[in-house]
Amino acid sequence: MALLGVPMLSLVVSPVQAAAILLPILIVMDMVSLWAWRGFMDRKTLSIMLPGAALGIAIGWATAAVVTEGHVRLIVGLVTFAFFLRWAFEKVAGHTRVVSHSRPRGTFWGGVAGFTSFVAHAGGPPYQIYALPLGRDPRVYTGTSVVFFAIVNAVKLIPYFALGQFDRSNLTASFILIPLAPLATFAGVWVIKRMKPTVFYPFMYFMVLIVSLKLMHDGVSDLMGW
Repeated sequence: MALLGVPMLSLVVSPVQAAAILLPILIVMDMVSLWAWRGFMDRKTLSIMLPGAALGIAIGWATAAVVTEGHVRLIVGLVTFAFFLRWAFEKVAGHTRVVSHSRPRGTFWGGVAGFTSFVAHAGGPPYQIYALPLGRDPRVYTGTSVVFFAIVNAVKLIPYFALGQFDRSNLTASFILIPLAPLATFAGVWVIKRMKPTVFYPFMYFMVLIVSLKLMHDGVSDLMGW
């Protein structure tokens, strides 16, 4: 649901400004989440995906003036939708596919997550494409994603500063919204810690479907000028 933040703010400001306003809020949420999920992480996932994420952020910075958010959202939406369809077909066929770690695959999806996170705070779906099929305990999955995106968001501060996006008006808007962030984060923690894997993973894949449809809609709307 966090993916709705940039589109909603984009109704009144530019997408780049919306992303800049949200970044400090995301970092506050990361700090709360790191405390709430301390002790739950898969170090192997992080060691594989984070180098690729750093490269993806660098590419996003270098191409910030060329790549449009519409293109990014449409591509990520299509890939994520295909990812959901594969899972759905496997469920219908009665197969549960749990994969092992792969450095090439993890580096690639980590890079895509870093790039899309920089451009549109849309790094979640690429991360999920690699991490969800690992089948980790929901608490370990969530704790690992918290650490991953806390580091990604911290690294993003450098290029966002360089692009001049942290001016007084953007930071003022961020600080007005920040008090709500910890409350929403703790609500998410409360829910996930009480979810069984048999509920958590179907729920997550269903959310992946919703996000993919939202991303495709936003991408097409942006490219068509709707």
